[in-house]
Amino acid sequence: MPAREFIPVGVAVLTISDTRTLADDRSGQVAVDLLVEAGHRVVHRAIVTDDVPVIRAQLAAWIADDEVEVVITTGGTGVTPRDVTPEALAPLVTKPIPGFGELFRWLSYEEIGASTIQSRAEGALCDRTYVFLLPGSPGGVRTAMTRILLSQLDHRTAPCNFVMLLPRIRGEGR
Repeated sequence: MPAREFIPVGVAVLTISDTRTLADDRSGQVAVDLLVEAGHRVVHRAIVTDDVPVIRAQLAAWIADDEVEVVITTGGTGVTPRDVTPEALAPLVTKPIPGFGELFRWLSYEEIGASTIQSRAEGALCDRTYVFLLPGSPGGVRTAMTRILLSQLDHRTAPCNFVMLLPRIRGEGR
């Protein structure tokens, strides 16, 4: 069987924070740097406040954007009252990907112990777009990206990966 080639995907990175700006958004920058280093296209980047309608509107716009195949968010996945990213995403989910959050918490346990139970990181397919909700810490973003997402966003990863499913999800012939 011939080796698969790398296929870059279009990714949008959304930081959810009441206090961050692009100048000091370390978590979003970690995601962007790792994606670009891997060869992907970061087609959008934004920061929105911790407000359900604002988060949902940005997610919905990117889910509808044909250039965006994957959305990665940072922040708003904890348990405090201002952590509302999963609630904002919920009505947009077509198919949950529970294994993402489960695997993230399992891997995080090695790094931060039982504190990982406070994470509500999750993954989902929303119409034809993958969406992954990551914590707001640079370390949590790095763990999710390097230990899960970069390999699953690499068409060369065997036996399977998210990229190889995109043609069927998007109704394309690639």
